[in-house]
Amino acid sequence: MNKVVLIGRLTRDPELRYTGNNTPVATFSLAVDRGFSNQQGEREADFINIVVWNKQAENVKNYLTKGSQVGIDGRIQTRTYDDKDGQKRYVTEVVANNVEFLGSKNSSNENTESKGSSKSKSEPTPYDFGDMPEPKGTDVDSNPFADFGSSIKISDDELPF
Repeated sequence: MNKVVLIGRLTRDPELRYTGNNTPVATFSLAVDRGFSNQQGEREADFINIVVWNKQAENVKNYLTKGSQVGIDGRIQTRTYDDKDGQKRYVTEVVANNVEFLGSKNSSNENTESKGSSKSKSEPTPYDFGDMPEPKGTDVDSNPFADFGSSIKISDDELPF
């Protein structure tokens, strides 16, 4: 079994590239706190390279920046390549199956105000995503099923089992 679950903060803005067949792929590094302190009483972190593919890669590029907090689940992958000097290089990275956007880089600072908003973090609106830009063309107050037709009734009595 090869399963990885991580929560951390981006150490740099994601980089988005496209393969030869136009498949999006994003890469970034994630700082993940260790669950203990070292001998000097300081907390340490591991810096883990993450790879994300397809539409999720474009979403990562569009909505995440350095400092954003994310949850990742995926798998560890090790690959090799020859560098420009002909030396064999080994790379270990996490290929993400799922990226959950958990918070912005300022979400832990309650005195910071979100961009374009006069409300503080201590009084969030139901759709407050901190520094994350609002998706274009999305109206969170509209009902996407308003013109769908008549309502339907579902009850357990009508199930065949």
